[in-house]
Amino acid sequence: MPYYETVFIARQDLSQKQVEDLTQSFCDLITKDGGKIHKTENWGLRTLAYKIKKNRKGHYVLIESDSQPAPVLEMERQMRLNEDILRYMTLREDALSEGPSIVMDKSGRDYDETNSKKEAA
Repeated sequence: MPYYETVFIARQDLSQKQVEDLTQSFCDLITKDGGKIHKTENWGLRTLAYKIKKNRKGHYVLIESDSQPAPVLEMERQMRLNEDILRYMTLREDALSEGPSIVMDKSGRDYDETNSKKEAA
């Protein structure tokens, strides 16, 4: 089965519990048709580059799955209909990522703690 990586942005006024419930409902759509969820990451409330539907911030969530295309299309359809979802994007991947995503991994090669301390001073 192909691998998929989906990132969605939920409205800023949702609680953390509501975001978790949304994530679980989307994961259930994948798993009920025989797919597997390999990883979900909540990236937290982040500032958007520009306003989307009058929102300046949004809850970002990553879902990595191994599924047939039909459940992924249904999940995207549900995201399109849900008013709490501002944006979403699904990519087909050749292989699953190992460990945390780049957004969550602060020890990556592009992150230099000494430079960020100098900029803050």
